[in-house]
Amino acid sequence: MGGLYWQLVCQIAGVAEPWDAAGYWTLWYPVSLLLSGIAGWLRKSHGWYAGALLTFAQLPILWINSDTDVLWPVALLFLGLLAVPATAISALAGWFTDRA
Repeated sequence: MGGLYWQLVCQIAGVAEPWDAAGYWTLWYPVSLLLSGIAGWLRKSHGWYAGALLTFAQLPILWINSDTDVLWPVALLFLGLLAVPATAISALAGWFTDRA
């Protein structure tokens, strides 16, 4: 599901990599955080990993759409940093849902 989202971002924005989209920081990444929260809410106590999965779903899209093998370590580091807030949001959403 996450891969479909990021591929849609690439198609709409006309870019090979999701973070190259003009609205990545103002639209696409915030929407992914919202989706992380929804996924965490749906998965309840197991929802903590939904944000990480959604964020790291960009990796296969990078691999499919571009040929930048040299930058894979940088991409992994960057995605790891981007996954922290998404994982926190999905974990909190799951925690609150599990307590309600």
